Amino acid sequence: MYWAAAVDLAVEAGMLAAFVWSGMGNTFDPGSLPWWGRAPAYAAIVVAVSAAVRTPLALWRGFVRERRWGLSTQRLPSWAADRCKAAAVNVVLTSALLLALVALAHVLPAWWAAPAAGLFALATLVLAFLGPVLFEPLFNRYAPLQEEALAAELRALAQRAGVPVRDVLVQDASRRTRKANAFVSGLGRTRRVVVADTLLEQASPAEVRFVVAHELGHRRARHVLRGTMLAMGGAVAATLVLWAVLGTRVADPHRVPLILLLGLGLSLASLPALTFVSRRWERAADRYSLELTGDRAAYESAFRRLARANLSDLDPPRLLYLLLFTHPTPPERLAAAEAYYQ
Repeated sequence: MYWAAAVDLAVEAGMLAAFVWSGMGNTFDPGSLPWWGRAPAYAAIVVAVSAAVRTPLALWRGFVRERRWGLSTQRLPSWAADRCKAAAVNVVLTSALLLALVALAHVLPAWWAAPAAGLFALATLVLAFLGPVLFEPLFNRYAPLQEEALAAELRALAQRAGVPVRDVLVQDASRRTRKANAFVSGLGRTRRVVVADTLLEQASPAEVRFVVAHELGHRRARHVLRGTMLAMGGAVAATLVLWAVLGTRVADPHRVPLILLLGLGLSLASLPALTFVSRRWERAADRYSLELTGDRAAYESAFRRLARANLSDLDPPRLLYLLLFTHPTPPERLAAAEAYYQ
């Protein structure tokens, strides 16, 4: 399954490179528009064409293979609708950010990087706050957890963790998948516990409490806030790299594909460090879940159940693990519990 991700990445990079260094860029560049219309329009075209070219592989990865392995419950029209919505969100956000970047380069040709870095960092922060409210409802429906006893237990658990939440919601994940999950989304007043209906169907109440305790561990340790700050720092660093590489040429809307290609390259370069940090935070959240619940049996049974439900890779190739895996493997997590109680 890993080769498919590599092929998808190669196709995305190849498409952007084709826009930069072949006649394809001139073909799709809406050069007749003024710069303030050309930049977002060209960004939208590049993102949309790239998504369209990658759709056959995405169909195999996200639909055919998932159904073959018994993970997907989704029908093709629903999958296609999700694909279109995700592409639309990507088009809108990318176009808006590229318009802002080109506009700043027009107004401040020599010093556009300073306000652009601040703007992109602010956009990252705003999306961290509003993303759950704006984008999650596009793909799933959410409703209050009807099991009042369990909802009260989860609220009490959050209170004990020092991470009070406004709502305990159920996500209708079963419309798309048999995979089980729970998470705490949002920051500040938008923070809420979300439990997938697949987890409620498959897991015991003790296992649900453990999974939520793990997610609360992330909030207790401020992993989401720290991750947001890392992303803000990454946005600033990426802006400085663009400034160093392109300088005043950023003001030219024809450079949009090159900007996107550089962004993709920077994302890949940062991936090993980001996955390392993520695995470290996951281990810390695992440990906190044991401290909060004191329920080793639920810890072990939950990870075994999740590994089966999600068809987790128990022993991935080491290099791929270091590059791609944001979570420790299930055997590593079970071994960590053994070490915790020794």
